[in-house]
Amino acid sequence: MYKIVGVRFKPAGKVYNFDAGLFVLKLGDSVIVETENGLSFGIIVTPPEVIEEEPKIPLKKVHRLANENDFSQLDKNLEVEKAAQEFCLECIQQLNLKMNLFSVESTFDSTKLTFYFTAEGRVDFRQLVKMLVKEYRIRIEMRQVGIRNQAKMCGGIGRCGRMICCSQFLEKFDPVSIRMAKEQNLSLNPTKISGLCGRLMCCLTFENETYKILKKEFPKIGKRVKIANCEGKVIRHNVIGNKIGIKKEDGHEIEVKLDEIAVKS
Repeated sequence: MYKIVGVRFKPAGKVYNFDAGLFVLKLGDSVIVETENGLSFGIIVTPPEVIEEEPKIPLKKVHRLANENDFSQLDKNLEVEKAAQEFCLECIQQLNLKMNLFSVESTFDSTKLTFYFTAEGRVDFRQLVKMLVKEYRIRIEMRQVGIRNQAKMCGGIGRCGRMICCSQFLEKFDPVSIRMAKEQNLSLNPTKISGLCGRLMCCLTFENETYKILKKEFPKIGKRVKIANCEGKVIRHNVIGNKIGIKKEDGHEIEVKLDEIAVKS
């Protein structure tokens, strides 16, 4: 019998399963768990689940519940991260490197610092790493990420007035295309359908499947239809209102409900 819990290390980050052992845990508990990088600090985000069969992939164990010393260690790590970021920015300026450093993360035991940056191309940061190792005497990792990952890690307010989805609850990025905006009759103005990262907004995927299902009942754009005593050509869909925009033969445009169409050709 195994007791499994889901642990998250970053807000909106991936959830990892761990063996809870004999610990009595609940949602929101702070725990110290065993990882490939040593002990790490995480939050319980899925309640304990008891399973009979042994997991196909061996699970790391929950080491213990977090205590006051662990929270103090987190505060120290934050101070180290802030200082390391400032020092690294000075080094980047000194070496004239074309890279945008935006975040620094320390492992829980302070044995490794990871520097996250974006850049248009490859960056030769070997000299930068030497300067950082000389300053901190611990393992240094430089990690180049995409612009969407930067937005996820930094957070911000979207045009909807809420926290951007990727930093709040999205665990991974799904493909987004301009076709989704067309499917939902949205403006194709890049400034209106792009997020803080400059890419198409992730929320375009949320209702896309619903629009596809609803549109199956609609005649295609350009089809000729007959309503009451006149005919016309379909020029637009109003999926939410369940209406169709029609251009009559005399050039006038009208909007009618889908069930008012008598004949479709």
